Amino acid sequence: MQLPDAWDWESGERTIMASTAPQEGHLWQEELQASPDGERFAAVTALDETTFSLRINDQTQEATYDKIWLPRFSPDGRLTALVQEDGEWTMLVEEEAWPGHYGYLWSTMFGPSGDIAAPAQQDGEYGMVLNGTPWETLYENANNYCISPAGGKTAAVVQTRSMGQADVATFQEGIYSVAVNGEAWPVNFVNCWTPVFSADGRRVAVQVRRNLHDYTIAVDGTPWTINYQCVWEPCFHPSSGGVAAPVRQNGMWGVALDGQMLWKARNAQCWNLRYSPDGSHLWAVVAPEYGMFTVSLDDTPWTFRAPVVTDMVLSPSGDRAAALASDNNTLWQVVVDGKPWRGTYDMAWQPVFSPDGTRVAARVERNGKYVVLLDGAPAAEAFDTAFDPVFSPDGRKLLLRGVRNGKAVRIVKQLQ
Repeated sequence: MQLPDAWDWESGERTIMASTAPQEGHLWQEELQASPDGERFAAVTALDETTFSLRINDQTQEATYDKIWLPRFSPDGRLTALVQEDGEWTMLVEEEAWPGHYGYLWSTMFGPSGDIAAPAQQDGEYGMVLNGTPWETLYENANNYCISPAGGKTAAVVQTRSMGQADVATFQEGIYSVAVNGEAWPVNFVNCWTPVFSADGRRVAVQVRRNLHDYTIAVDGTPWTINYQCVWEPCFHPSSGGVAAPVRQNGMWGVALDGQMLWKARNAQCWNLRYSPDGSHLWAVVAPEYGMFTVSLDDTPWTFRAPVVTDMVLSPSGDRAAALASDNNTLWQVVVDGKPWRGTYDMAWQPVFSPDGTRVAARVERNGKYVVLLDGAPAAEAFDTAFDPVFSPDGRKLLLRGVRNGKAVRIVKQLQ
């Protein structure tokens, strides 16, 4: 499939589907999904009560299935869906199905290098399937699945020891570990959460619970020597390979790097660590005071505060950040560099930076209508359904995708 450099970036509006209503003879149709380039819109369509297919623009695939779930376009534009035949599930990529079938698949995952993966259950055991190849070893319990950004690897928290009902002693000895491509670390913990790959995919860090009271970070199976009251998801420094994580000491939260305090424990909460690409900056969502959140850059929080701050995203260089904030009463706003855009909305989605980091766009919804904001102002008329905006590689144009007046359209706007 084409990547952004090869997309059609000619300014103007094109109608991709003249009507998004179910096609003649179809019983019903699920919600549309848009490809990254806006050239294709897809949806599950019911041919009858027990037969389903995929509609792409105004065509319907010839293949039919007993069930179809979670149609999604990959970042490189391939249409995927989980499909069921004769009670078993597999992954459909465009019109080619993975060779194996499973008791169940869910939660399609995409890697930056083009990998497609999904958690799987087969005969009561759990693992992952990567590009159609399942783990050789499956486990009686697996969760917290992840995929390597470098490609070729998946990981998950797995249960390596069986435990009977109310078997507290075995649980406290440790029954969980991390499996990478199906191979478990030779060490167990009471609990593990959120395994994270390094950028090159060679290392994995994870939150662990060592006993009923002590938590720390383990890297490739080796835990830090320091224990904490609690920890959250770790992240790798992009160049040094060090591992940073939010940690709780004496009832307050800070950041530790390889087991040594980097940010003093002085926040009521701290999570969602993100390094800039060159590793010179570290960002996080923090609560300097109980119940009021903001974004912190190198341990210096924004002055902006809100009961909810989420979906933090960094500019390509990592020197700017944007996030969503809520008053905890269903109203949302977009915050960039600590300054909220005017207006509140019923819903908002993670902002998008331009390639040079100078501009920000975001999709918002109010009263059932969707608008794409550009630097805080509407970029076009409202849609009935909209998808996240996409900047052109040179940052001079903005692609909008959505449904308006029953038509699926793609709009390329020249930016001033």
